[in-house]
Amino acid sequence: EWGHGRRSGWLSDYHLAVLDDETGGYVMVGKTFKGLTDEEFEEMTKRLLELKISERGYVVYVAPRIVVEVAYSEIQRSPRYESSFALRFARITRIRWDKSPREIATLSDLRKRYEMQQGKKAELK
Repeated sequence: EWGHGRRSGWLSDYHLAVLDDETGGYVMVGKTFKGLTDEEFEEMTKRLLELKISERGYVVYVAPRIVVEVAYSEIQRSPRYESSFALRFARITRIRWDKSPREIATLSDLRKRYEMQQGKKAELK
């Protein structure tokens, strides 16, 4: 999505997805605009526009080709996304130009991480 305010003119609001290991497609797990430098926003905008499929309002639809590494505070259950999960307070820690979209985390990976996280929460109670 096109950014707002200081980030206007850049594609700076990113939808995050994991690979659905059952369907082979991608399912959303969140959005973020945090973590990149101005130079990285500039480079991402250039590359994303090269991958543009369509544009509707402030939303630009692109082919899924760019991989990012993401940090987050926790994984939550979410009815908002087809994946049934959302990454809370996600931020990009690194753009992975060396990775292909087929090398990203899977929905099964995310489920396992969620279950491990739930186990740790239970231990703290």
